[in-house]
Amino acid sequence: MATLVKICGVTRAQDALLAEKLGAYAIGLNFYEKSPRAASPADAWKIRKRLSPATQAVGVFVDWKARLVVALAHSLELSALQLHGDECSAYVTYCAKFFPVIKALRVDPNFSLARLSRFRKASGFLLDASQPGKFGGTGKVTDWSVAQRAVEARGAVRPILLAGGLTPENVGEAILTVRPYAVDVASGVESRPGIKDSGKLREFFAEVVRANRALSELS
Repeated sequence: MATLVKICGVTRAQDALLAEKLGAYAIGLNFYEKSPRAASPADAWKIRKRLSPATQAVGVFVDWKARLVVALAHSLELSALQLHGDECSAYVTYCAKFFPVIKALRVDPNFSLARLSRFRKASGFLLDASQPGKFGGTGKVTDWSVAQRAVEARGAVRPILLAGGLTPENVGEAILTVRPYAVDVASGVESRPGIKDSGKLREFFAEVVRANRALSELS
């Protein structure tokens, strides 16, 4: 299966529409207030209503109250939730009653794949780089060997999304090494936080296409 692309931290409709045109399967709308890529609910709705029904709108949350997450997701007609904080398994289970949940996990030197089994109701997992005090968008590269093992262990059942420091320069190698369900990028295709660079977006998608073509030739 070809690796898909999720463009995260989108704050402008024109960036979302270009990503969609280039082939993104999902757009990430960030509701973490401390993020430079945070979108207000009103701005998120302006983006959401312009997306094709075939494009997933994924709400990114960090340690909100679960009922507020679900309420906002319903009002914005989101496709899925990405829980990027320290949410517990019970929190994920509650949210999963209403929406598919992608549980983001930060990969540090002590990371164990056993953590994935705690979140039995998660529809998939996003593996991101770990940096103290940060919840994604750091530009730091995730340990691909951990992600590769996660794909081998869980990918057939619950998709693994690879995030962390991906750029047009390294995404092809990342796909060939890890073979994730999808790659997730924010800072690697920006001119400044929250503002996507059209040239970098096009280069990123072109490299994904090349890597997917190489994988198909190997299979």
